[in-house]
Amino acid sequence: MWQSFLYFLFNILIFLYQTIAFSDLGVAIILLTILIRLALVPLFYKGAKSQMIMQKIQPKLQQIQHDHKDNKEKQAQAMMELYKQHKVNPFSGILLLFAQLPVFIALYSLFINFSKFSLDNLYGFVSRPDHLQLLSFDLIDLRNSNIIIVGLAALAQYFQGYLTLPKSEPGKPVSGAEKIGKQMVFMGPIITLVILWKLPAAIGIYWLTNSIFSVAQQIYINKKVKIDV
Repeated sequence: MWQSFLYFLFNILIFLYQTIAFSDLGVAIILLTILIRLALVPLFYKGAKSQMIMQKIQPKLQQIQHDHKDNKEKQAQAMMELYKQHKVNPFSGILLLFAQLPVFIALYSLFINFSKFSLDNLYGFVSRPDHLQLLSFDLIDLRNSNIIIVGLAALAQYFQGYLTLPKSEPGKPVSGAEKIGKQMVFMGPIITLVILWKLPAAIGIYWLTNSIFSVAQQIYINKKVKIDV
């Protein structure tokens, strides 16, 4: 089943390469990433909305922790009741991560072993290319790491994290959650650099496109979604 999924992604990639990607594999990867993210928009929208609600109810959560600091059972019950009242899942961020993980692993497997995928196994509606050009935009060898792509991906990751930070009210002490959030803004780019440093540029292009899509989506959500709690 896993191999079938990999060949499904491979066929979509070649289909895009042959039709609207101008026979550029890098462009095809960008288009494939956008298609995947569009399919996941409802899930990401729900997760981002839950995250915004969680930020809004932080003062109430802190009050519950203070009021029931000597009774962990009552504290947990009160917190769960608050989550239920606002219809929010405190684990939505983790669920979003798990939703992306299989796709990332699949694309990683696809790009790392790209030469092993046979063009003889293309679907009937996918025309076979005479030659696969692995030099994208006439500049980027998709088989090797590219420092520019890695740097741009890390920068996009920073902006993605920055946009999810709650706006602090003037004169109000910074909560523990806000401190962790600010730390993660810088941890995201560092983790991106470490992961992508020696990986093929094909994976870097996917990561960069994914992050840019997330930035655009978060900007839209921040402007359009109003949370009252």
